Amino acid sequence: MGTNRERKDLVDGKYKKLMNNTMLFAISNFSSKLLSIVLQPYITFAMGEVEEVGITKLVQNIGSLLIPLVSMGVSFAIIRFGLEKQNSKSQVFTNGLVTILLGFGLMLAFYPLLRLIPLFNTYALLLYVHVLVSCLRTLCTQFVRSRQINRLVALDGVLCSATNLGFMLLFLSGLHLGAEGYVLALICSDALSALFVFVIAGLRRYLRFASFNLPLWKKMMGYALPMVPAQISFWIINASDLFFVKVMCNGYEGQAGEYWTGLLGVGYFLPTILTVLGTIFYEAWQLSAVTEEQGRERFFSRVFSLYQSLLFCCCAGIVLLCRPLMFLFKANFYEAWQFVPLLTIATLFNCLNQFLNSIYMVEKRSTLSLYTMMAGAVANCALNWLFIPRMGPNGVTLASFLSYLLVFLLRAVNTRGLLRIDFAPVKLVFNGIMVMAEVGLMLFQAPHWAIWCSLLTVGVCAFNFQGVLGMLRQLLGRRGRRA
Repeated sequence: MGTNRERKDLVDGKYKKLMNNTMLFAISNFSSKLLSIVLQPYITFAMGEVEEVGITKLVQNIGSLLIPLVSMGVSFAIIRFGLEKQNSKSQVFTNGLVTILLGFGLMLAFYPLLRLIPLFNTYALLLYVHVLVSCLRTLCTQFVRSRQINRLVALDGVLCSATNLGFMLLFLSGLHLGAEGYVLALICSDALSALFVFVIAGLRRYLRFASFNLPLWKKMMGYALPMVPAQISFWIINASDLFFVKVMCNGYEGQAGEYWTGLLGVGYFLPTILTVLGTIFYEAWQLSAVTEEQGRERFFSRVFSLYQSLLFCCCAGIVLLCRPLMFLFKANFYEAWQFVPLLTIATLFNCLNQFLNSIYMVEKRSTLSLYTMMAGAVANCALNWLFIPRMGPNGVTLASFLSYLLVFLLRAVNTRGLLRIDFAPVKLVFNGIMVMAEVGLMLFQAPHWAIWCSLLTVGVCAFNFQGVLGMLRQLLGRRGRRA
């Protein structure tokens, strides 16, 4: 009896820890992600023209490309090696900072090549500062996560969101700086966040250049460097779509390429809601994935089942509401609704891919993460070239969905040799069919599409309700009984 009771308490403890971390990261991410959702309609009014919003999105995505290159993927190594008790925290933090400084020095040396990136030369100084500050903030927050000071992470997320909002209002509405103001707001809020975490968490005591450990650094780089091309591959699938559209859709229906990038950028507005859910969950999940070792296969399987249920319910709801919610934007952005359905289901599979990536993280098999993401990136580029001439800017949304689906299938197969997860394939396929049917009805404007899409959304939620409710009872009910 005692052994069974101890085993039951251990299992309950796993889910309780995951739930508590999820709640804390929800507080941290909800404010920042809610802000990003709220800012999208605001930016369309503050900047006015679709083309100007398109330039803003392109500049932001240049930064997204450069950040993993400069940091050399060290943020992944910080949390993975920082969670291991045998590693010196000072060595992990110092190694991370040295890596970022080295990467930034290389970025300075490669300025002549970076000038070849469209728009980089115009915003070079701002982009350099933005990349450095963003890397430093990530270093501090990831290190704090590895020490599992999650309440500080939550507080920092709220404060960073507040400062970001303040700077956006100042630079966009107050000083009318346009794209430059947008990047300046990101720089200022990230800088204040990095300083806040550094001071409050007392990270100064971990910063000792004499603690730099070359053998540990080699191990960290062996884990982190394959994540760089993996991140770039993710960027290719996601952010590069804007550059494909800018070049290949210039003149499409009489509009400039910047017009279509602006419209597509706004189309990412609603899928961001799903990204919020995935980010909140993944940041909590990666801690449990590494630290919980007993009964890992069953733990992963049950959590995956809950996760896919939540994602499909949210996905169905977003697709249903995509057209009415576009009225939040300035009138000339309404047509962006057409990009939302496929982008949403693409985002869903990206969230599932993140979950499977946690298996690579646990097993320190980052090269497998690289190979699968590279396959998706190559497929995305090929499909963009194939679809855009035939479908216009809508082609990138189909390419993104198929690319993320390919990555998921590859990871579902090759993780079997590392950790045998029960993916509940019947449930997964049935969910996918219902959501894709809803997407098709919406995009092709079938007769009475609103009624059929509503029925499918109710069907998805009903089909997944019992599993979600059962898991929530396990998370909350057992906790309450022990109290």
